[in-house]
Amino acid sequence: MPKRNGAWRHAIVVLHYQFETKMNTKQAIAIIGATGNMGAAIARSLAKGNYRLLLKGNDKNALDALSADIKKEHPLADLEAITCSAEASWEADIIILAVPFQAEKEIVEKIREVANQKIVISIANPLNETFDGLITSPLTSAAEELQNLLPNAKVVKAFNTTFAADFATPVIDGKQADAFIAGNDEDAMETVKELVSTAGFNPIIAGDLSTSRTLEAMQLLLIRLGMKYNYNWLAGWKILHH
Repeated sequence: MPKRNGAWRHAIVVLHYQFETKMNTKQAIAIIGATGNMGAAIARSLAKGNYRLLLKGNDKNALDALSADIKKEHPLADLEAITCSAEASWEADIIILAVPFQAEKEIVEKIREVANQKIVISIANPLNETFDGLITSPLTSAAEELQNLLPNAKVVKAFNTTFAADFATPVIDGKQADAFIAGNDEDAMETVKELVSTAGFNPIIAGDLSTSRTLEAMQLLLIRLGMKYNYNWLAGWKILHH
């Protein structure tokens, strides 16, 4: 009997250790294009959360400056500046491609082998040069094309319906801006929903990845309205309901 009690105590200690380890493990998030307007805005907003941020950019000086700036505002932020997309993505649980649509294919070639089974967030809107249309076919979207390029990753559309300025001011005219999420993996979307909430937006799961076609068209409309009515890049979507 003493041996059995000892075995049970050992099992409980192991389970407790495993639970504590799981609770204390931070999700690592690679932000590819961290020094761009959107990338920097996302990095600043997620620094509030319990994440390890891997900031990837081509300019080490700009990355170091961004890291120092974030540390001033969030002294406990866990972040690292990295200049290699593959290295940042290899360490990450979640990869955010904060780059223009036209740059995604080049990035994919560098991270394909290390993105398997990981969440890859597409924020891109495939706008044409005159901002009056999308360069993708109506039968697809930037997110769906990314999923085709990374068939073994869990691509999720998020943050594409928000401007960079919205991250500093997610409450506009007294209302918290909505941020829409689309994907084919339910667990991945729930994980991204937490990121969106941490960033300060009201997360709404809109549908499967094909819904990205609508979300990308929505942002095209918001950009065109912003240019027409001078919203100064501070505008967002809000679903009003009873």
